[in-house]
Order: sequence, then C-alpha cells, then structure tokens
Amino acid sequence: MLSRVAESLYWTARYIERAEAVSRLAVVNFQARLDGARTGGWDDVVGITSDVDLYRSLCEQDDERSALRFLFTHPSNPNGVITTLSRARENARGIRDQVSSEVWEHVNRLYLLARDGAAAMADEPYAFFRQVRDGSQAFEGITAATMTHGEAYQFIQLGRYLERAVTTVRTLAVRYQEVRSFEDGTAASSLGLMTLLKSCGAFEPYRRAHAAQLQARAVAEYLLLSPLFPRAVLFCLERASRCVSAISPTQAHGAERLEAPARLLGRLRADLSYLDTGDALEEGLPLLLDHLVRKIHQVGNEITRSYFNARVILPSASGGPPVQQQQQQQQGARA
Repeated sequence: MLSRVAESLYWTARYIERAEAVSRLAVVNFQARLDGARTGGWDDVVGITSDVDLYRSLCEQDDERSALRFLFTHPSNPNGVITTLSRARENARGIRDQVSSEVWEHVNRLYLLARDGAAAMADEPYAFFRQVRDGSQAFEGITAATMTHGEAYQFIQLGRYLERAVTTVRTLAVRYQEVRSFEDGTAASSLGLMTLLKSCGAFEPYRRAHAAQLQARAVAEYLLLSPLFPRAVLFCLERASRCVSAISPTQAHGAERLEAPARLLGRLRADLSYLDTGDALEEGLPLLLDHLVRKIHQVGNEITRSYFNARVILPSASGGPPVQQQQQQQQGARA
C-alpha cells in the first residue's frame, strides 16, 4: 500500500473520531446542565477537545454561544466539527478506491450535514450535535460491515483507537480532579461522576459492571483499565497494538526487533496492565495522565515515521494544497 494512502486512511478515522468527541461532549454538557451538575462546562469541552488559550484569544465573550461557534464553525479552530469533517472528507475522497462506496457516501453525507447545519445548530444545538455524534459513530459500523478487514481497514482502526485513547485521557485530566473535590456519596459527586462517565459514553456499561454506588476511584480505574469497554485507555491501546501487528505481520511471529510503534505500544500496555492503582489513582493521577498523553502522541509520531512518507511535495499545477503539507498540518492539530 502506498504510504500516502495509508496516511489518508489513518487520518480519515482520526478526524471523524474527533468530530464525534466534540459532538458527544456537547450533548453531555447540555444534559449535565439540565441535571444541575456542578461539574462540566463549556470550558471543559474546549479543554478536552481543543486549545483553551486559542479559544480565549479568539472569543471575546465566554458564553455558550461563543463556545458553540468555536467548537463547531470557527475557521481558526483546527479541531472544530466543520474543520475535522472537511479534512476527513478530503482524505476519503483521495482514497475512494481503497474504501467501500458505502463508506465514502457516509463520510460525504456527514460532512454535508455539518456544512449545511449552521441554522439547525443555532436553533436546536442539542438535536444537531446528536445527529453529528450518531453519524460519526455509524462510520465505525459501516467500515466494519462493508470493508475487507485487510491492511486498509487496519489503518482506519489504528487511527480510531489512538484518537479514542487520547480523548479518554484528556477527559479524565480535565474532569476528574473537579469531581475529587466533592465527597464520595454526595449528590454533587454522583452528578459529577455521571457527567464524567457519560462524557466517555461509559455510564451504562460502568453501572452494569459496578452495581454499587458511584465512587471516583472506581470510575477512574474503569476508564483507564477496563479490558472490555471500547473507550477505556487499555482497551484502545490493545486494539491499536493488534492493528500494528496486522500491518507488520512479522512482528506477530517473534521478530527479533520490533518496530518503534509496536515497542511503544507494548510498553504502554504493560505500564497500565501492571499499574499500582493505589497511589496512581489518588495523588499521582495527574502525572499518570500527562505521561499517557505524551506517550500516545509519541506513538502517533512513530507511526508517521514508520509507515508514512514525510517528504515535502510541491503544490500541484492546479493550485491545490500540497498533500504532505496538509498532512503535516493534520499531525500537529492536537499537539
């Protein structure tokens, strides 16, 4: 497979996952406000998905309207819904021969929904963000059901699970410490933990696994270490590791020297699998989360070096943006 094709597959998935994260967190934020939760605000959503300093420099007023515009349509936000879906569509359009027609049609419809939805977002933002969230989540099912699970599919999965792992870690980093300021068992703590779990799509799975009362430490452990929940960090890293093994099959059969992405993913999985949850989930959690974010970004950088062509390509005669320049911009969007 050409490296530029692999990179487009990888980034198509990452961009759609980013759009899904913004939409899901916006929906949860609307629900949290109705429930009267004292945690969760638009600053939290911006902090998880984008750059707070950029938001404050671009938006004079710190209110819901400004936050929604920044998260949805602001052209200077590289992680806004319109920007990410536009880039996902451009990547998918260039590799239509590698994905099924159903996948391309769905990505195109999802982009058009967002592009034409400014009025709907202004009038009924909750319903609109639910549409974008549901459409982004449907991308996973359509790719699984209509594509051969070969190399192209593995690059899509790799991008998806790395992006999910980063989003879960960032969600914990932003929202967990605020929840910890409340005493376990209080109404404020319970509402805050519900908001945290819903932010990761984990409320119902967690309650099925832990029928007892909501506890901050148990929630953090579940979101980090669950081997079964598809947005838990350990689950995502294990699936990403499987993808790397499928892309480089010699690594699955005891090669003497693993490639850098496989080594880094293996270390991260081992660190989490053998984590001492005592101190790590109490005072040491911020340091652990910062370590995880840096290491996952390092994995992404090594994937770029190992599988994607980083050569600079001059602009085409038609005046379009250089492909490699666009992809370098993609890689730096969530640094």
